[in-house]
Amino acid sequence: MSRRAPTRTVQAGIDQDRAHGSVIPPLHLGTNFSFEGIGRPRTYDYTRSGNPTRDLLADALADLEGGAGATVTASGMAAVATVLHTLPHGARVVAPCDAYGGTHRLLTAFADRGIITRELVEAWRPDALRAAVRPGTDLLWVETPSNPLLRITDLRVAAEAARSAGARLVVDNTFLSPVLQRPLEWGADHVVHSTTKYLNGHSDVVGGAVISATPEGAEEVAWWANCLGVTGAPFDAWQTLRGLRTLHLRMEAHLQGTRAVVEELLRHDVVAEVHWPGLDTHPGAAVAAAQQSGPGAMVSAELRGGREAVEAFVGALETFVLAESLGGVESLVAHPATMTHLSMPEEARRAAGIGDGLLRFSIGVEHPADLVADLASGCRAASEVAAAVGV
Repeated sequence: MSRRAPTRTVQAGIDQDRAHGSVIPPLHLGTNFSFEGIGRPRTYDYTRSGNPTRDLLADALADLEGGAGATVTASGMAAVATVLHTLPHGARVVAPCDAYGGTHRLLTAFADRGIITRELVEAWRPDALRAAVRPGTDLLWVETPSNPLLRITDLRVAAEAARSAGARLVVDNTFLSPVLQRPLEWGADHVVHSTTKYLNGHSDVVGGAVISATPEGAEEVAWWANCLGVTGAPFDAWQTLRGLRTLHLRMEAHLQGTRAVVEELLRHDVVAEVHWPGLDTHPGAAVAAAQQSGPGAMVSAELRGGREAVEAFVGALETFVLAESLGGVESLVAHPATMTHLSMPEEARRAAGIGDGLLRFSIGVEHPADLVADLASGCRAASEVAAAVGV
């Protein structure tokens, strides 16, 4: 019987315990596994290399993304680093100029040490992307929607450019999850996730994953993750699998609250601009509608009045929490310039469009009316400051 994705996700690992009949899969915390004899290892020998609990999560993620296999890592950045280690020394990498700060930092560090050469581009502009991904490029890194400005890169264009240049295409799908976007279907070679975010969804486990389009790609990534020692812990995998079971339900609630939040932000003059692919005015709205099954629950907004208005806005909030990360059931607000993208040089932030008045919102699953009321309080406080400074 062919079952739909929400059912397969809920059922991942369910009722497979042949020893005791536990409905929920058991947690295998053992670091090592016995051999049947000399030269006769079992399926598992050492947890860094393989673990039955971690494999259940990997199989579920590969199924959700439509991949041939997945590797679960200790963090999202471990997933990024593992992919980069599959490249030859001196590889040419094309990446977006407005990527997540941690990705930007790692690419910069690798480039500074001569491990790779790197070109940062405005990936949301098809002409710029095509021009940058020329023969000799080894990897095209795409983040769509981008963090934090939610710019949209056309995955069809990215895949065509990568194929023409003989490059691999890797897509960070953290902001949407496979519920709303499946990049492998558009030609990606690997999909990267910080499972800390939507896949786990409860802000209590740090993890990452790489899902690969081919068995060969999956095997290469798994080899490097084992070699580097960055595979995820069994308990973390067990918790993430537990969170994953409600992913589809949570995404529905996230989207409901996000629509209400966007409408509220648009009502206030102190909000100079709202970035969300679900708006018809968003430059990437048409592309997002074509390659995504929903606009996502991440929103960013530019406030008039700069840093002072931002501080007043955040200080008036009671439901939204000022914190990094995203994708949990609780609503968060972050100030990218001093938080998620602080590691980027100021010049690079400015070039990417990340200014002092920018706020990034991760919309949780609270009642939309409470989120709207909280934002109204923040906007009133920010408006007073903006008026005082004559903005």
